[in-house]
Amino acid sequence: MSPAAPLAFHVLGAPARLQDPRALWLLLLVAALGGLAIYRLLGRRALLRRVAGAQAARLAPGASLARPAARSGGALLGLALLALALSRPQCGTRAELAKRYGVDLVIALDVSRSMRARDVQPDRLGRALLEVGELVDGLAGDRVGLVAFAGEAFVQCPLTTDYAAARLFLRAITPESVPQQGSDLGNALQAARQVLDGSDQGAGRAKVVLLVSDGEDLEGAARGAAAQLAEAGVRIHALAVGGAAGEPIPVLGADGEVKGYRKDRRGQPIVTRLDRATLEAVTGAAGGEVFEIGSPDHGPAAFRAALDKLEKGELESRLTVEYEDRFAYAAAPALLLLLLSLALPEGRRARPPAGEEAS
Repeated sequence: MSPAAPLAFHVLGAPARLQDPRALWLLLLVAALGGLAIYRLLGRRALLRRVAGAQAARLAPGASLARPAARSGGALLGLALLALALSRPQCGTRAELAKRYGVDLVIALDVSRSMRARDVQPDRLGRALLEVGELVDGLAGDRVGLVAFAGEAFVQCPLTTDYAAARLFLRAITPESVPQQGSDLGNALQAARQVLDGSDQGAGRAKVVLLVSDGEDLEGAARGAAAQLAEAGVRIHALAVGGAAGEPIPVLGADGEVKGYRKDRRGQPIVTRLDRATLEAVTGAAGGEVFEIGSPDHGPAAFRAALDKLEKGELESRLTVEYEDRFAYAAAPALLLLLLSLALPEGRRARPPAGEEAS
């Protein structure tokens, strides 16, 4: 459930608000309990009068409405104040300088036709999108950018801390996002560097490229591009997708079902394999390592742990206005009233007749 919007108002000219006004709905329950208490008090009084009639005052001299009403009223008022405290009343403001620290991360996602292979479920690209989406959701303070590549590379999302927007761009990535098919890792790395260079330079902030691919590089320029990024202080990690055994590349129909498999000029099915050696060469040239998408010990979670160990730089600094919490002003008297209502007896003790008291 999404949090409710705060309810803002002014108290004697000072800005105030209820941070969680949904708690005020508890006042309806307090009102219902109050109605029930009144019904029980009046019913008990009526029952005594029916049973004792005119002798009610002599038979039950301590059975008055004052003390039970005071006891119930104190408890109800305490509950009402407790509901007010749960709504988190805030009054008065203070200015604070909020700073955000993190790293710059560009995720280069392979969308070539080989990523349609189904040696991982549902296919390489589908699994990669799922893992990258969870990775983006787990970021806290870091800036993230997206690059989609095949034969060409395109920037899908510049560096941003708006992870919801990054997820929208991520969901729009398909093999059709890049018109020129193929697999050019070097072009992808150069596009990732352009994203990093286009951002404001932060002192001491780590810059990372995560290459999500099966490692196939038809152009052979990946190692040279990796060396250039390493000279610029950019670290390259890879998330390997696929298996080494080999898998044919499916041809999908309009309904998403497999209609056949891609073939070479001799009519033989094209088999795609995970090229781990290329990924290791690229990451090794830029101080990174290869993570495996299906590995529980060295998969996306391990990459996230490695990212957390990098030096965090200041991404942004802004002045924010914070409200002062005042819930204690309602919670303290609420607890006091509840304790007093428990300690207060419902009726006064009847005094024994004068003769019994003397004996």
